[in-house]
Amino acid sequence: MLERDGEHAFEHTLHEGTGRTTIQYHFADTMRMPVAVQTWTLEPGASEGDHAHAQPEIEEFYLVLSGHGTMHLDDRSYDLSAGDSVLAPPQASRGVTNTGAEQLRVLVVWGPPGEADFSGYGTHRKSMTARAGSSADPGSGDEDR
Repeated sequence: MLERDGEHAFEHTLHEGTGRTTIQYHFADTMRMPVAVQTWTLEPGASEGDHAHAQPEIEEFYLVLSGHGTMHLDDRSYDLSAGDSVLAPPQASRGVTNTGAEQLRVLVVWGPPGEADFSGYGTHRKSMTARAGSSADPGSGDEDR
């Protein structure tokens, strides 16, 4: 299956945010994973609006694809640029704002918190080693993913 950039995109105001935001909800009618995967394009000055997801509990992952913005997460603010990511736990207040002169493009994955065991995959093991700051060789990584 393939969806092209911008295919099925629509304008939407998020959580009483301001400005123009366009959303592409990837494979909304066919994905079977228990998450939503969306690309948000916020015009300069646009915001998502601060909010939290208590009922139902929703965890959100934000990955900046391009542009510059600010993420409010509870009582902290983070300046963001391409490659930066933020994980917002369910009850945390959060909201992203485009603070740059160009569009802010963000990949957002959201869904109910849960667990999955990916420890059998080489990339997971290498990630855990990198997070621990260890230089130990976690294996050849020839496994899938």
